[in-house]
Amino acid sequence: MGEHKAVNFMRLLSEESTVSSASSDSCEYYQTEIFDQLPSIQASRPEQDRQALWGASEPHQGGPEAAERIGHDHLSRGPKDKAFTEPLRNLVMCIQGKRGARDRRKMQISNIGFWESWRRSQSINRKRVWGQMGGALSGLLPWQHTLHAIEGRFGVGVKAYFVFLRYLVYLNLLHCALVGGFILGPTAFYGRSKSSGPLRFGGNDSVLDFFLGSGYLDRSPVFFGFYTRGSLNLQCLNTPLLYLAGMFLILILSLILVVRRTTVGYKHTWMLGKRYSTNVSYKIFSGWDFTIQDPSAAILKHSFIRNDLKLFLEEESFSLREAQRTVGQAVRLYLLRFVLNLLVLSLLAGAFYLIYYAAKTSQKKSADYWLVSLVLEYLPPITITFVNLVLPHIFRTISSFEDYSFTMQVNATLVRSVFLKLASLGIYLYLILTTTEPHQNPSRCRENVFGREMYKLCIFNFLATFCSTFLLNYPWKLLQETYPSCLLVRLLGKQRFLIPFKVLDLVHSQTVSWVGVYYCPLLPLIGTVTLMATFYIQKFTVLRCCVAEQRMFRGSSSSVLFHFMLLLGLLMAATTLGFNIYQQEATPDKSSCGPFGNGETVFNVTGVCMNSLPGPAQSALRYLTSEAFALPLILAEIIILTSYVSRGQANQKAIERLKDMLVMSSSDKRFLVKQHATGLKRQRKPQRVGPTAIEEDSAPS
Repeated sequence: MGEHKAVNFMRLLSEESTVSSASSDSCEYYQTEIFDQLPSIQASRPEQDRQALWGASEPHQGGPEAAERIGHDHLSRGPKDKAFTEPLRNLVMCIQGKRGARDRRKMQISNIGFWESWRRSQSINRKRVWGQMGGALSGLLPWQHTLHAIEGRFGVGVKAYFVFLRYLVYLNLLHCALVGGFILGPTAFYGRSKSSGPLRFGGNDSVLDFFLGSGYLDRSPVFFGFYTRGSLNLQCLNTPLLYLAGMFLILILSLILVVRRTTVGYKHTWMLGKRYSTNVSYKIFSGWDFTIQDPSAAILKHSFIRNDLKLFLEEESFSLREAQRTVGQAVRLYLLRFVLNLLVLSLLAGAFYLIYYAAKTSQKKSADYWLVSLVLEYLPPITITFVNLVLPHIFRTISSFEDYSFTMQVNATLVRSVFLKLASLGIYLYLILTTTEPHQNPSRCRENVFGREMYKLCIFNFLATFCSTFLLNYPWKLLQETYPSCLLVRLLGKQRFLIPFKVLDLVHSQTVSWVGVYYCPLLPLIGTVTLMATFYIQKFTVLRCCVAEQRMFRGSSSSVLFHFMLLLGLLMAATTLGFNIYQQEATPDKSSCGPFGNGETVFNVTGVCMNSLPGPAQSALRYLTSEAFALPLILAEIIILTSYVSRGQANQKAIERLKDMLVMSSSDKRFLVKQHATGLKRQRKPQRVGPTAIEEDSAPS
């Protein structure tokens, strides 16, 4: 009861009450009659009565000292430590309130000891330094100014795409560091096997090898077959184990980073979803940054607020229209959605068959002209790119007839398109793994053949992005500016930056990089270069060729979906790697190449290392890889998940209580304003009656 009153007291502090201490002010405040009339006190009165009955006997058992101690604790309890050490800049209050807080801090410093005063001042300085360091580091992030400009003109949704692209650049740079430390470094320092010849550009090599991944590039460090055993040939420290450790670290760290990014984004989306609603008056009257001095920054801030309000009005309009649907309209809508989903499934089935036919056709060898051979080599990537370019636009048109909100339309198109991209890539990978027969040509390395296909996919994706921008989008924009009244130009309309399709391209390219990194270790480096070039290409596209979307969508929920799709691509890459390793173990090949040459497999190399370890280490590793370890692992996971669920439920209850406190605080303020207005009317009423009475008395005389 006392704690609740203390919170109310701190919220209703007046300027005059800052002179005295908290305990005396709280006693004086509680003794007023208006305190018992507040709506929050009236609502919490039954619960307070039950708590009072429960603890009525405790002060009598402890004597007057206990009662005095309890009363002093109730009066002095409050959020002092955090509020006192928090810098005044971070406190959410007006200037007058911050001045009062500064005066109260000075008074409290005079009443505490030297050590406590020094500790609090150091805590304030530490927080200020960390805040300045965080602001300086955030200013060093690449493309920060570009992201602000894009957000101001095109909204937070388009900015989310470029932030996602920058995140992929960071991820690939991490992969490059791991590849350099575990694979390239040991190979450069300890060399390769004696049977490996020097790397030279031969007479049969040509420039086409850099597009096909054959010839000189096939013998280079780009592919798996280059990395053979060197002078580093210990039982538990050799080239195969370092290669395997580097690949597993890439997948594990990618999983941790993507899962963390997904969970953090989901928590942010959940907190800012339908459970929480920001007042429009706050966006209008409190959304401006008064530290802005540059006119261009002011224009960008105006655009931020305008786009936020457009998004809010769009969502509210759709919610109102959805609430006004009748039962018949809802039934017709669900029937229409069912038919459209059947159409989507039919299109997906046709696309998968087309990819299967292209993969089978490309495996047929022909002695035709080199251009025909090049087209046949790139026929599966061309087919996959064509399918992924056409069908998402059809899915976007279909989702517009399903009567979803604009954000939901974007997410539905994303889900269907990502299923198309991942499933088409999965079918292509399965065909490669099941149809590659190295026994027919012992000189061919099966891992290099697989890595070559991933290399061609990566190169062709970048070429498709480059050509679509400079051979399609930019000429289209020039045609619109040169002939604005042309009938064809008006029919085609203005270009929009279609976020779902751009994100799908990024997810597809990153999935290809994860799938092919085992067979093409330099693929993360190639991916980093292509992603950085893609950033500038898409920046040119969005700023030069596109116009802002008329309908905005919330970028936070879509950002979570971006990373979830990336997680699906990572799981697909891990599944492909596991299937390939199992296939190598089931059908060992004596003519294999790379680190696991001469008939060696992953299990053979790791088995030799385990047998060389001491007995206790072997027993521990066998127990960790046995089925007996599954039970305690499952129990530990259940305990961890239970604790997280319990914590989430407790936090949810605390959030609901805080929301109720906010509502009751607003009720208290309205009640106090009403009482204050009533008091002012009572004070003005005698002043108005006084002159009238004097005039009436002087009239008869």
